[in-house]
Amino acid sequence: MKNIFEPAISQEIIQRIEQLTPESTPQWGTMTVAQMLAHCNVTYEMVYEDKHPRPNLFMRFLLKLLVKNYVVNEKPYKHNSHTAPQFIIKETKDFEAEKARLVQHVLQTQALGEAHFQGKESHSFGPLTSQEWNNMFFKHLDHHLRQFGV
Repeated sequence: MKNIFEPAISQEIIQRIEQLTPESTPQWGTMTVAQMLAHCNVTYEMVYEDKHPRPNLFMRFLLKLLVKNYVVNEKPYKHNSHTAPQFIIKETKDFEAEKARLVQHVLQTQALGEAHFQGKESHSFGPLTSQEWNNMFFKHLDHHLRQFGV
C-alpha cells in the first residue's frame, strides 16, 4: 500500500483530486462527485474536528471487533460497500469547497507525518498504528478516486 505520509504520494493523491470536475460521474454507486468529496472529508473531520459524536463504549467494542480490520487492512474496498451512517451524504454539497477541504486535509495529514499518528486514538477503533492510519486514509481515498475514474 502506498504511504500517504510521503510527500510524493500525497501529491499524487492531490493531483488525482484536482482532475475531478463538477461533471465527473461515478463508475459505480450513486453519490455525486461533490457528495463523494464530502464523504471522504468525514474521515478527516473525525481526526481534526469535534463534529461527529463518538460511539459509546459498547458500539466501539463492536466496531473494533467487526469493522476495524476491514477498514485498516491493505485489501481494497469492494464496490458499493456498506458505510457508517455519518459517512452517508444525502444533501447537495459545494464541489469546490469540498475539494479544497479534502486537499487541505491530505496536506495537513502529510505534514503531521507518521510519528504523529503512531498510537493516535481513532474516533471509532481506539489507538491505531501509523500503518493502520495510512491504510485507512490511502485506501479510502484511492477507492473513491477510482470510483470517479481518476
